[in-house]
Amino acid sequence: MSDVYIKKAAQVFDAIVVGSGITGGIAAKELCERGLKVLMLDRGRKVEHRKDYPGEGIPPWQWPNRGRVDRKTQAEQHIQSRNYAYNDATNQFFINDKKNPYVEKKPFNWLRGDQLGGKSLLWHRASYRMSDLDFGANERDGVGVDWPIRYADVKPWYEHVEKFVGISGAAANIDVLPDSVFLPPFEMNNVEKEMQKRIAKRYNDRQMIMGRCAHLSKPTQQHLDLGRVQCQARNECQKGCSFGAYYSTQAGALPAAIATGNLSVATDAQVREVLYDAGSNRAKGVLVFDRETQETREYFGKMVFMCGSTLGTTQVLMNSRSDAFPEGIGNTSGVLGHYLMDHIYNSRADGRVPGFEDEYYYGRRPVGIYVPRFQNLVKGGMKDDRYLRGFAFQGVGERYGWGQMAQRISGVGAGLKENLQNPGEWRFGLHGSGEMLPDYDNKVSLDFNDLDATGMPKLIVDCEWKANDLAMMKAIPEISAEMLESIGVKDIEMKISDDPPGHAIHEVGTARMGRDPKTSYLNAHNQNHEVPNLFVTDGAAWPSCGWQNPSLTFMALTARAADFASKQLADKTI
Repeated sequence: MSDVYIKKAAQVFDAIVVGSGITGGIAAKELCERGLKVLMLDRGRKVEHRKDYPGEGIPPWQWPNRGRVDRKTQAEQHIQSRNYAYNDATNQFFINDKKNPYVEKKPFNWLRGDQLGGKSLLWHRASYRMSDLDFGANERDGVGVDWPIRYADVKPWYEHVEKFVGISGAAANIDVLPDSVFLPPFEMNNVEKEMQKRIAKRYNDRQMIMGRCAHLSKPTQQHLDLGRVQCQARNECQKGCSFGAYYSTQAGALPAAIATGNLSVATDAQVREVLYDAGSNRAKGVLVFDRETQETREYFGKMVFMCGSTLGTTQVLMNSRSDAFPEGIGNTSGVLGHYLMDHIYNSRADGRVPGFEDEYYYGRRPVGIYVPRFQNLVKGGMKDDRYLRGFAFQGVGERYGWGQMAQRISGVGAGLKENLQNPGEWRFGLHGSGEMLPDYDNKVSLDFNDLDATGMPKLIVDCEWKANDLAMMKAIPEISAEMLESIGVKDIEMKISDDPPGHAIHEVGTARMGRDPKTSYLNAHNQNHEVPNLFVTDGAAWPSCGWQNPSLTFMALTARAADFASKQLADKTI
């Protein structure tokens, strides 16, 4: 494996992949398996599977501060510390905000990984297909530009990556949420099963299902051959998983790509710009700042895949300026940096479920329940004129354990300790995941007069919830509470947090696909309209954000683009 990792390289690679997370890993694997010599770059340090998970398996009471990060470190990660997964066992996988600053013209939580594997080590693994309800939404509503693809174009690539990644779930035959290639689903607890029955009895336009997630509930031989085994339901996923039971670059794409003998990897390699050759009208490589040696160097390749995360990718593209493209490589349209979106993730309702005091459950299941979108569909469903598009509900039925109870019950000494040994009340809630509309004024730009320590102009983020987003945000807890009340949940609390965009960590847009080069940055194959050997396959490519967790679609579109690009390279089209 040591031969895989390089610093300098004189060769011209067939492909350079910028980024190693959810999309970068899949891009490298797919291109390597097609016989291409691939260089994968990541700005962060090397993290080896199993070896570099220092927090794995260590219980909270063995940490000096019971999992709380010390104040000095937290001050250096003041944005990353807002994330649900941030603690003393995981903070090494988050970026240092002080050393990697950006400008919030309006509040925006830019949550980032800083290592080989990127946020594939940190994601929450919810995995859902999009449908033509989503791919056709912009065209129907007259908002943004039309996706240049439809579900039929992506379906075989969903199937392809699902078999490799491993998606736990169950077929439900729901038009707006197509079924995946599934491993067995995790099981609902008895309270969730009862809530599912009550929703089915009360509503004919909505359905509660078990969540779908990238966990090996029952590994296939393909997974076992990579050294991945069954999920242990520890719910310690963000610490790193030596079982390889949840999908990450380290557990899946990296060993698969290495096995081909075609992969090289450079870590601590901050890509500053894509190098452009005006004579051939091609990207010829990348300029890199080495964060270890503080030196710059160049790598050369026949094509470049940008997979550095939505904002990371766009930051590099906008910094890649030349006489031909003074506003960023391939950006004659001027749309690069615009139409930033994230999911509306800060509205919910939950309450107490009476009864079931003799019921409990075993293990810490890594996924909750899901109610797919049922508002403003093309056919059927609930019509809500307060907003365009719609949202799904994620949720869980759980019984309070000692952690939650300690915050809610009074007492001291032996009496308190005895009470903490008994489980608390059952609660059930529904948390919205809503679609933010594309808007030109939600954008990012670069400050070329303010460079960070790597020589990269600081990113300026200017993004806020607009009227449609706020209307949906207000409606979500109201509809959630109405549903909960109708199925017997008591003492319901509605909540809307003040979290800004970025908090869902589902940011997309800023280098959108489209049919017209005048209004979009990429074509239907994630290929730049103007520079044909430049591809963008992460969330930056999206013209709209849908309501589903995006990572499964990230991977499917990446595999599809890699197949197209490898054929183009073989035909000498690019």
